[in-house]
Amino acid sequence: MLATLDGYKRIVVDGVRHYGKHQIVNAARCNERLLDKAAIAQFMTDLVDRIDMVAFGDPIVERFGEGIEVGISAVQLIQTSAIVIHTNDNARDLYLDVFSCKDFDADTVSAIVNEYFAPESAETQVFLRK
Repeated sequence: MLATLDGYKRIVVDGVRHYGKHQIVNAARCNERLLDKAAIAQFMTDLVDRIDMVAFGDPIVERFGEGIEVGISAVQLIQTSAIVIHTNDNARDLYLDVFSCKDFDADTVSAIVNEYFAPESAETQVFLRK
């Protein structure tokens, strides 16, 4: 019965079933594309395609905040969860979360961030969610 109950956990690593993969990217001092809502929307669309996900609707992309906290936030629902971005205009920093119960290539996510936003530095963490 237990195998049936956790059958929704599709990501198997070292024989252990996981509900999903969660990649967090912190990218600092990105290029000017980070300030462009259309570029962020295109990034989200391209990211979904290149990590073989299925978008649920269009990305929501808005700039808001006050003072030193102004930036863009974007959400792209995907059939298997969501992709979320928060940015800071002043510092040109990007904070990206990709979460999916379908496996994806974390190196591809990092490569697309570098391709679009050319950060001076970036840190990535990947978590497997049980």
